[in-house]
Formats: sequence, C-alpha cells, structure tokens
Amino acid sequence: MKFFTITVMTVFIFLGIVSVSVSYAYDKALVDEYSKECEKGNIESCGELGLMYAVGEGVQYDFKKASELLNKACDGGNIDSCFLLGAVYYEIEGVSINDKNIIEMFNKACTGGSTESCFHLGIMYNEGDEVPVDYKKASELFEKACDGGNASACSNLGYMYSNGEGVPADYKKALKVFKKSCELGFQEGCDGYKTIQDEMKK
Repeated sequence: MKFFTITVMTVFIFLGIVSVSVSYAYDKALVDEYSKECEKGNIESCGELGLMYAVGEGVQYDFKKASELLNKACDGGNIDSCFLLGAVYYEIEGVSINDKNIIEMFNKACTGGSTESCFHLGIMYNEGDEVPVDYKKASELFEKACDGGNASACSNLGYMYSNGEGVPADYKKALKVFKKSCELGFQEGCDGYKTIQDEMKK
C-alpha cells in the first residue's frame, strides 16, 4: 500500500478557490475588480487575486505579488490563503524562504480548520520533508484532517494503523478509516479497505 502525497497542482485543485482562477482566466475586468476590492480591505478579494498571480491566470505570474496578497489575506483571517501561501512557498523552486515560515503558514491554516493543510503537514512529518520524521505527529495530523472529511488523510491514517506507524497497529481502526475514505469517494481508501478485509480473513 502506498501513501497519497500532494503537489502544488493538487493543492490548487483541493481548494474551491481554484475554480475562480480557471473560470476567469485572462479576465482583466475581474483582476481590476479584485484589486479595487482588496484595496478597500476585502480580504477574500486579496486572496483570490493572490491566487491568480500565483498561477499566472488573468495576470502575469508574479511570486512577490502573490505572496504579498496571500499574506495580507492570511493575516486578515482567510485560512485558505494561509494554506496557499505555505504551498506556494513550499513548491516554488529558486525562492529562498525560511522553512519555519512554511510550517507556520500550514500550522496556522490547519489550526483554523483547513483539512488540506493538516493533510499536507502530515505528509511532511511522515516523509521528513523540511521537518524531522515524526510518525506520531503525522498520524495526529492525518486524524485531524480525516475527522474534517479529508478522504486522502483517512486513507493515509489507515495505512498507519495497518503498519503500526505512529500509532499501535490496529486493523479494526484501519478498516474504519479506510471505509470512511472510500465513502468519501477516494479509490485508495476503497483499495485499502479491501486489503485489510482480506488480511483479517487469514
């Protein structure tokens, strides 16, 4: 069984906000509208505009502008923007960013209720990516994301229960979270559920 991981593209797909950049690609009128609303203090507009600069849709790609706008939105309480900012910092090559800032953004978003951020942090702790390997911490983050309805996190937690990584090995608990993942529409969860069922029959 293999863990499901995440990339910057899946980061954007996970968030409903990404549909905005796709739907209004190259729409200068929308860019102008978001810019005006952001200047007036509309945090959501700052976040939307930041995303557009981050992916180069509707405007020319601009990392600095994207990070400034997402930072503004994040500081204003827009949790999705905190997660996106962490993801952009994490994925963009050639940009010198303090690793602590990446973790801080993900932690802030996770604490604020972003299951995607909790899931991403779990991946980082599980793989030792930018942080020391910590299976217990990874399992806790996957559990939090799973409780919030993140199917991928439920699946990864199932693998941890089945392998005894970060948590005591427990096929019953593995079966439970794999089932939840499957019911949420994630095929990896369905596959894991079937595998554990077969193992329990032996």
